Parts: sequence; structure tokens; C-alpha cells
Amino acid sequence: MTEKRILLVEDDLNLGFLLMEYLETAQIKVKLCKDGQAGLDTLSKQRFDLCLFDVMMPKLDGYALAKTMRNMGVETPFLFLTAKSMKEDKLHAYGLGAEDFITKPFDEDELLCKINVILRRYSKDPYENSPDQFEIGEYYFDYSRHELILENHTVHLTEKESEILRLLCLHKNEVLRREDAVEHIYGKKDYFLGRSFDVYISRIRKLLAEDPNVKIQNVYKVGFILDVSS
Repeated sequence: MTEKRILLVEDDLNLGFLLMEYLETAQIKVKLCKDGQAGLDTLSKQRFDLCLFDVMMPKLDGYALAKTMRNMGVETPFLFLTAKSMKEDKLHAYGLGAEDFITKPFDEDELLCKINVILRRYSKDPYENSPDQFEIGEYYFDYSRHELILENHTVHLTEKESEILRLLCLHKNEVLRREDAVEHIYGKKDYFLGRSFDVYISRIRKLLAEDPNVKIQNVYKVGFILDVSS
């Protein structure tokens, strides 16, 4: 899964930096803005998986920020972090479409659990409903069992090998962009992870070498093609 990105809009910078540091230890990338207007400007330029808004802020309060964000057509889920605890405040927050309303002070572990629940709910795997079994020339590949079969010989693949081979199969005879594949497999783009990905490609290429009609072609500076001739 790809690295999740959160926009945190909080005018208490001490709390903001502490929360940002905590969430980043959980492998969540955080962008911190110190007021509502800065948050709105950031939302107009960048995409996020979730927003955390304080309510009482200078320039633009959290409620106005959430309303303006929706009017801009930004559908990113959001929740409020606030010292307010009145029933009317909560009803107003939910009326604006908030996923949750968390009263300060809050437990960081509990907040992280709530964040992960929301991220899972909105997370979409583009390959979620894709097939698990593939014919690759003379080979049969069962992704669910991590097995590559040629005639009566079965090779058991590692999880990473299976993930990468499945991506190649889902893009059979077309370009699989290397940077997109690395991000999907490892959750982020990184030079050294890219080198690791290339090693797996070499190993898979050797496993498919028994059928001359199956090749993994390099596309210079772009990616790879699983070329299967009929």
C-alpha cells in the first residue's frame, strides 16, 4: 500500500509538531499548517488521504475551512481536533461531513486507531478485484497460492515475487511503469527500493526462461513489458 498523507491544520505548533512526529513514526506523512488559510492554500495544491482540523484558528476556523474545502470540490475525509465539547459543536461538525470529532486532550494511540480506521475505509486498491490465476505462455501462475507451474513442475514464489509477477500479468503485453510498480509494491518511491525491485525482475525473468515465447522486456527509463507471444 502507498504511504498515506495527512494534512494537519493546528495553530498550537507545539501540539502540531508533537502529533506530526508521532504519526510519522507510524509511517504516515504529515503536512502541518498553522492556520486555516494556510491549510486551504495547501489543499488547493496538494492531495491528501485525510485532514485533521483544529476548530479555533486564526484567519479561517476549522468549520469554515471544512465547508470551503467541500465547496472547492475536495472530497478528502476530515475530522476535528478541538477543545470544544458541547453537543451543538459536535452536531455542527458532523453536519459538515466530519468523520469524527475528537476532544482535546486526547490519547495519541486512540487517535491513531481512529485515523487508521478512516484510512482503511477510504483506501482503494486498483487491483482489488483483479484475477488471481493467469496463463503465461506455457506457464500457469496462481497468485493466491504463490505458485508458478510449468507442466508438472511447481515453483513456490516469495510474496514479493508473486506481487510483482501479478502486476506484470495484469499489464501483459503493455508497459508496466517502474516507478508506479515500486510505489505499489513497497508503499513509496525510493532509489534503493527500485534497485531491489530490479533484482526481483531478474529472478522472475529466470523463472520464465523455459518458454521462449515469454520474455520480460526492458523499456529504457520507463519500465517493463511482460511480452507473451501467441
